[in-house]
Amino acid sequence: MSPTETPTDAETDADASIFDAESDTEVTRRDRYMRWLETWLFASARIAWSDWRVRIGSLIVLLYILMGTVGVMLVPEPTIGAGPRYVGPFTNWQFPLGTDNLGRGILGQIVHATPFMLQMIASGAVFAIAVATAVGTLSGYKRGTVDQVLMTITDIAMTIPGLPLVIVLSVLLQPKSPIVIGIVLTINAWAGLARSIRSQVLTIREESYIEASRTIGVPTSTIIREDILPNLMPYVVVNFVQAARNVIFSSVGLYFLGLLPTSKPNWGVMMSRAYSTAGALYTWDTAYWLIFPMITIILLVFGLILFAQGTDRLFNPRVRARHAGGGPSKSSGDADSGETKGMF
Repeated sequence: MSPTETPTDAETDADASIFDAESDTEVTRRDRYMRWLETWLFASARIAWSDWRVRIGSLIVLLYILMGTVGVMLVPEPTIGAGPRYVGPFTNWQFPLGTDNLGRGILGQIVHATPFMLQMIASGAVFAIAVATAVGTLSGYKRGTVDQVLMTITDIAMTIPGLPLVIVLSVLLQPKSPIVIGIVLTINAWAGLARSIRSQVLTIREESYIEASRTIGVPTSTIIREDILPNLMPYVVVNFVQAARNVIFSSVGLYFLGLLPTSKPNWGVMMSRAYSTAGALYTWDTAYWLIFPMITIILLVFGLILFAQGTDRLFNPRVRARHAGGGPSKSSGDADSGETKGMF
């Protein structure tokens, strides 16, 4: 219809009915609640379920969580003299993974070491990611004097060798708590990640919508919380797993060398005793004592990597929008999976 033409009565009634219908629509609290569930729970579940890496990684991580919570109640705590010495694996159902030189079950030691290891891994990874995200975000967004001060501190932390620092702190503090040990292991691991996050924030803060938020006077805390941090989440999730993996390898290595206190069962301590007391590295008859803790560590790291690769897609706005209205298509899942392959 041209601007000079006069609308008919039927067209006018149709337009009015459309506007009447929209004005009659009322969003209730239940609708907002269901919309929130759809956006943040159901869509996330569909995205996660569409990726085989999340399915396998979740099952592996869940297995370790169950082992650290329910498993310690089902598997008896290993005690000296509970069984014969050096029982081979899969020859005695009382000790399915065999026993060590003191008659303690290998399975019981692995299971009862799991809560200690999970607490240490989680505390170390959370500490490193929290400090790095706070320092990098503030430095990149504020710039100026704040940036110079924070980056100077970061550069100083990066110049301190990590392993000697951890050894000195372990000797001085003699930490017993797994949470403290995890923090000590990542005491300067945050520095390099803070530098990387600062670079990401410097790019994000120049986006047009961030500039618009600053222009209309949106508080800095709101901009960081609602605009910058969501864009950093894929990067943060991937580096959280990297930090967790570093805690696992560092702790096992230091326990193996006897540089950390050994008051609690630990996979690294098991490997160290298998090597030092039974020569498990050179004798096939006792190699199982060394192999099973090693498999436990490798499987946990493998599960964390798969989980991180898959959950990275949860923070991709294009993927979330695609899954928000229903189930994903196979082609879209395959295409999206390629977006994270280059991150590892």
